[in-house]
Amino acid sequence: MAKLTIEDLKKIKERVMAETSLREGQKRVKVTVHMGTCGIASGAKEVLDALMREIEESGATDIMVTTSGCMGLCSREPLVTVEIAGQEPIKYEYMNPNKMRQVFKRHILAGEIQTPFVLARGAEKTK
Repeated sequence: MAKLTIEDLKKIKERVMAETSLREGQKRVKVTVHMGTCGIASGAKEVLDALMREIEESGATDIMVTTSGCMGLCSREPLVTVEIAGQEPIKYEYMNPNKMRQVFKRHILAGEIQTPFVLARGAEKTK
């Protein structure tokens, strides 16, 4: 088996990111609830449940919900990332069910970023 070069790894990364990114015409929004053990212990399951209820009650069909492991920011949990097609990702910190409902109604549905809850804007970049 041939050894992978840095360029090979970059190509693999680009392909995977393209395959998993939001695509126009499919889902407008991707919401990731970070559910490492630290997130779960801090209430991420309840945040996820509140999000799922809001989506169901709204009848929205253009929202993808995913979960992930720990982001390495355990002291800021529960964390939620909202990615709206064509916009920079927003990472929310210290989430709870009430904040999740507010983010859903005001950011996801109405486009108004909930600044008091924002940890970071944009995507991580690696060289």
